[in-house]
Amino acid sequence: MESTYDVAVIGGGPAGATAAHDLAKQGLSTLLLDKAGRIKPCGGAIPPRLLRQFDVPDYLVVNRVNGAKIVSPKAKKVRMSINTGGFVGMVDRDVFDEYLRARAAEAGADRRIGTFDRIDRDGAVPTVHYTTRDGDAAQVRARHVVGADGALSAVGRQNIGDHAPFVFAYHEVIRAPAGRDFDGATCDVYYDGRLSPDFYAWVFPHGDTVSVGTGSAQKGFSLKRSVGALRDIAGLADTETIRREGAPLPLYPLKRWDNGRDVLLAGDAAGCVAPASGEGIYYAMLGGRLAADAVAEALRTGDARALGQARRRFMKTHGSVFWILGFMQNYWYKSDWRRERFVAICQDRDVQDLTWDAYMNKELVVAKPMAHARIFFKNMAYLTGLAAA
Repeated sequence: MESTYDVAVIGGGPAGATAAHDLAKQGLSTLLLDKAGRIKPCGGAIPPRLLRQFDVPDYLVVNRVNGAKIVSPKAKKVRMSINTGGFVGMVDRDVFDEYLRARAAEAGADRRIGTFDRIDRDGAVPTVHYTTRDGDAAQVRARHVVGADGALSAVGRQNIGDHAPFVFAYHEVIRAPAGRDFDGATCDVYYDGRLSPDFYAWVFPHGDTVSVGTGSAQKGFSLKRSVGALRDIAGLADTETIRREGAPLPLYPLKRWDNGRDVLLAGDAAGCVAPASGEGIYYAMLGGRLAADAVAEALRTGDARALGQARRRFMKTHGSVFWILGFMQNYWYKSDWRRERFVAICQDRDVQDLTWDAYMNKELVVAKPMAHARIFFKNMAYLTGLAAA
């Protein structure tokens, strides 16, 4: 006999696992369907707010970074220190994601391993078809479906018919070098057209390991060759490689997250990755939580219009941040001339303080009007060439 659930959550990354956890905690019968063995390629950076807001234990943070080193195309280096006592947390996605999935199961979600195929609506309750890890066809019924199955979401393509433009990201997880001049407390970020023509490259320390990666939306650009060059530049060419991973990252939120009936997207499937920075873990978990609340409301009231509240709430809080970051990426990442000036701007203490405040607290800092004014005029000076990069 087919199982019948209130909600089937497709995808067990931070968005799907958070949605399944919250739905189960609200007493709704929940299926969490996820592929086995996949690790999302990701720098693994999270803000302190994530730990508090989603009750994530500190032991999952394998490293606390106290700043970033920004590197320009001409190899100019700018140190951006966090002077407020905050940090950038680093997590290993294989361990972090599995913790979230296990927590969802502990809350009451029925966890299964399989690959989503399609949704049929022949009966009163939709049927979710999937393939088990053994290759067998299986199905369940679910009144609502949360699609958290990545940037190229099959749930989204079949039921909403859209997906966001994306950057393809690739990284190599390597063994942290021992006995070398390697700063394990700083993230290195490279703005260099040779390493990425439209994004950036990174070296993120994770304690015993390091994530070395880059991304680009430009067809034909070799991400593997770029990461190889980056490892040479960073002195990591001969360090042991543990694994290699790649995946698409969406550039901005979709205009629609639901089908107006019984399907709602979350996380990468909804386009919830910050432009310019590529940050996605916090926004994925928030999207999963908002999706759970919206689905619970739709089930409680019988009004499918409640599904739309997930996107409305997300964009009300973070839409302006995404717009500004999108503008930054579209302008500053267009050429090495602009990248050089962008790195020069990052020398400014006001820029650094506002950047870290916004990152750690996940909101625009509006309480410092004079700092914003100074940044505006400094930006104009660099753009017009009145200030040297």
